[in-house]
Amino acid sequence: MEVGTLLTATLEKIRTMEQAEQLGKMILLSDIAEKYQACYSLLYTTPETSEKIKRFSSLKSLYEEVQRFGRYHPDYSRVMKEIREIKRDMDLDENVAAFRVAEKELQTLLDEISMLLGRSVSESIKVPTGNPFFSTGSSCGGGCGSGGGCGCSA
Repeated sequence: MEVGTLLTATLEKIRTMEQAEQLGKMILLSDIAEKYQACYSLLYTTPETSEKIKRFSSLKSLYEEVQRFGRYHPDYSRVMKEIREIKRDMDLDENVAAFRVAEKELQTLLDEISMLLGRSVSESIKVPTGNPFFSTGSSCGGGCGSGGGCGCSA
């Protein structure tokens, strides 16, 4: 390999890395990311919301233990009822709801950027987004890992 070719490849890598850093900064400074960060902060700085999250988290470990034994666990009914009530209370909290909306908006932005970057490389590239809106028309939403067993174009 020539020195000139090596230098060009290195400079191209540096430019690509600089552009990636610039894109990352643009995402972090976007209105969507700022809204996400503000909503996330409210989850833990608002005492009522924070308490709901703590209650849910503490009961979640007991719920997981009960799930291992199912209906045979002595506290099954009580824990199942409590976890549903606490989860509903947490889900109805305005800060939790706002955070979930902001989280979805940020994820959509990141999915769109991923698709644009993927398509700039190749139209047939598979970009895992987890969002069926961005799927490429295959039956599983893009590469299921079964080698095409589901009928997709893996």
